[in-house]
Amino acid sequence: MKKLGRGLGAILEDVEAGYLKSIPKNGIKEIPLEKIKINPYQPRKTFNEEAINELAASIKKHGLMQPVIVIEENGEFILVAGERRLRAVKSLGKKEIKAIISDISLNELREYALIENIQREDLNHLEIAESLKSLIDEHGYTHEILAKNIGKSRSYITNILRLLNLPEFVKEKVANNEISHGHAKILSGLSEEEMLKVVDNIKKENLSVRETEKFIKNLKKPVSKKEKEDTLLDDNVLEVAKKLKKLGLKIELGKDYLKISYKNRQDLENLRKLLYKLN
Repeated sequence: MKKLGRGLGAILEDVEAGYLKSIPKNGIKEIPLEKIKINPYQPRKTFNEEAINELAASIKKHGLMQPVIVIEENGEFILVAGERRLRAVKSLGKKEIKAIISDISLNELREYALIENIQREDLNHLEIAESLKSLIDEHGYTHEILAKNIGKSRSYITNILRLLNLPEFVKEKVANNEISHGHAKILSGLSEEEMLKVVDNIKKENLSVRETEKFIKNLKKPVSKKEKEDTLLDDNVLEVAKKLKKLGLKIELGKDYLKISYKNRQDLENLRKLLYKLN
């Protein structure tokens, strides 16, 4: 397959804009909905029902401004682009839909479906990665050839395919848009335990990609003997030490001791009051 050019590429651009600069040879036809099959290679796995309902309301009020694109196969039609529009029109109880009949081959269908979704930014990165992997497995493409076919850089292909090597719990977060592709990309090289810590912190602290990089750097930093001892300290001891420090007392903590130093009688009186409260 050649890189997307002025053929279907031009039609996709025009449809996205809401009008056609030039009518294709076959023109725009009204096609019965019952004769249209969903693209079996549709890379998009999830559809926002609320968005489809909003689109249906718009179509009901203004009509369908953007025809769907199909190919003809044995007297029936296979959808190339416009599944959300198709779903919205079906939800309105209509029997037909405006469509452009393209002359691309069935073999090219997967690639065009992927290109159409990428151009419209309709896919999450995991869906793109899975579709790209399918194209590589099916056609034996190199990363460079595949990059040319879909109009992306080779590094884009290589980087996004790395998502497929991540653990399932990370891929699930990407698929649900809980973490971005940028977040996921910098997780490679970590153990699953470390990944879990990082992902939890991204969510809890709403970390940006740059902040996540800093967190990972600190996570990998060697832990000093004192830091190791501090992690073993009882939470109750730490809470007491925190209160003592607020009184201005000098505190020294160890694995099995808490040393308190005071300067004057006032410090001693403050300590006495605190100990009284703790009792």
